[in-house]
Amino acid sequence: MGLLTSPSMVSASDDLHVEMTKKGLGKQVVITQGAREWFMLIEVTPENSVVLRQKKEHETYLVDESETHDRPMTMGEVDAAIAEYVNSVKTRITKE
Repeated sequence: MGLLTSPSMVSASDDLHVEMTKKGLGKQVVITQGAREWFMLIEVTPENSVVLRQKKEHETYLVDESETHDRPMTMGEVDAAIAEYVNSVKTRITKE
């Protein structure tokens, strides 16, 4: 089970840093902008999938959610969910 990290820089109003890491059959993404951090982890097992989402400003968690799916997500579903999350964070930052 190897880890693959591919950080990339994207600009928004302030510098936005997006780092994606492969975690077993799933992935995680950490998005940071100054003191704000958004995190999503999708953990996939042969039995199910767990999706964790967090938003933190300094050391205060503003969002801490999880959901469990009763089947493993496909790699395409994992990639789509991660891409949708990153795009939604970028959209929210742009509107602020």
